[in-house]
Amino acid sequence: MDGGGGCSKDMTVEFGDEPHVLAVDDNLTDRKLVEKLLKSSSCRVTTAENGLRALEYLGLANDQRNAMDGTVSKVNLIITDYCMPGMTGFELLKKIKESVLKEVPVVIMSSEYSPTRISQCLKEGAQMFMLKPLKQSDVKQLKRHLMKCSS
Repeated sequence: MDGGGGCSKDMTVEFGDEPHVLAVDDNLTDRKLVEKLLKSSSCRVTTAENGLRALEYLGLANDQRNAMDGTVSKVNLIITDYCMPGMTGFELLKKIKESVLKEVPVVIMSSEYSPTRISQCLKEGAQMFMLKPLKQSDVKQLKRHLMKCSS
């Protein structure tokens, strides 16, 4: 389920009543499942079908101005599949962590249990690594973990 991951001291996640989550997955079925689970846990969800679309939404695509211009939508969490064509979830994680959005928690999902992959993602700044398919208990655990980080 969870590959671990600690809370960074300077992380300031403010959920409010309805945390906004960007869910990235190239598989429509998995994307819809994640969306449904998050919405049933009182999250506002935006979905993207690949890493490039996620970067565009976040205002971090190559042809967009820097996200510091304030026009980027605020997200409290990004949850992404690891294996996607074009840009992997790991590559998306690295781009986010190198940007002005580096404090936004990123959770990586994968249907494959690979200790090396898990370790690599956590080392690069992923908040958690979760195995697919996600279950409601995973989403509850995720919310609890991230709320602990914000306090």
